[in-house]
Amino acid sequence: MRESWDGAGGPVRGEPLPCAPLATGQCATLACLLEVAAPKPGNVHRGADFDDLGLTDFLVGAVALEPAMEAAVARPLGRTVLDAVQSVQRLVGTNTHLGTILLLAPLAAVPRDEPLGDGVARVLDQLTPADARDVFQAIRTARPGGLGHVDEWDVRGAPPADLREAMRSAASRDLVARQYAENFSDVLQVVRPWLLEGMARGWPLSAAIVHCHVRLMHRCPDSLIGRKCGVEVAHQAARRAGAVLAAGAPGDENYHSALSDLDFWLRCDGHRRNPGTTADLIAAGLFAALRDSQLEPPVR
Repeated sequence: MRESWDGAGGPVRGEPLPCAPLATGQCATLACLLEVAAPKPGNVHRGADFDDLGLTDFLVGAVALEPAMEAAVARPLGRTVLDAVQSVQRLVGTNTHLGTILLLAPLAAVPRDEPLGDGVARVLDQLTPADARDVFQAIRTARPGGLGHVDEWDVRGAPPADLREAMRSAASRDLVARQYAENFSDVLQVVRPWLLEGMARGWPLSAAIVHCHVRLMHRCPDSLIGRKCGVEVAHQAARRAGAVLAAGAPGDENYHSALSDLDFWLRCDGHRRNPGTTADLIAAGLFAALRDSQLEPPVR
């Protein structure tokens, strides 16, 4: 902040000083912090922990992944993913950010002077068998919840030569895999615009994040819920998210009442109905907006 000094010798708060664009690693960490701080229904946030996982775990994990994301532009994507997951495991000891890391790594690998849309397509087109090996190892290291067995490209087996082929085969059941299959279209063409739209409507960033989260849950049934509870429960969560949107918008009493009801329903089965994949895409959308200076600190 710019400061001047009053007659009594005390600082007078002024306008924020102009700041240089955030470094890529800073964008990654800040995106994770903003995502977890927002009171999104069904997720860990600053007002709600799970029995075995809390806000502090996510804060530490957000810091742990920063060095790998900062170095991503000069390293193979698989190495970035594996290093980030291993760093989180060392500091947190459990999986807080696997889906987020899988989404941030290709975005962070795009040079800052290259548009994200073109750049991420190029990064994904250049994946190698070594990238597939390291990504599969990262997934095994993180041990994500609800990971069942599949006939093709099961992560417990040998990795494929083509990571994108494996992601395409999983795209219909996993939103993170779909981003690899479709050049991050949901992140760049849906999530990021929705976040910026909420800010343009004058909502606080936290409210814009929550509203975008609910919109995305309604549009794309959460695949973590689907893995843990079954596809029908994921679709039921999507319908309940639609009811929140139909009730109004941030600031409307009916909207907040419906949002509270959704949050209660998502949490009333332990955290098996945790819409964690939706949260991963929110973090990726925030990263994209921060990286391109469409969202800049200080964020009020």
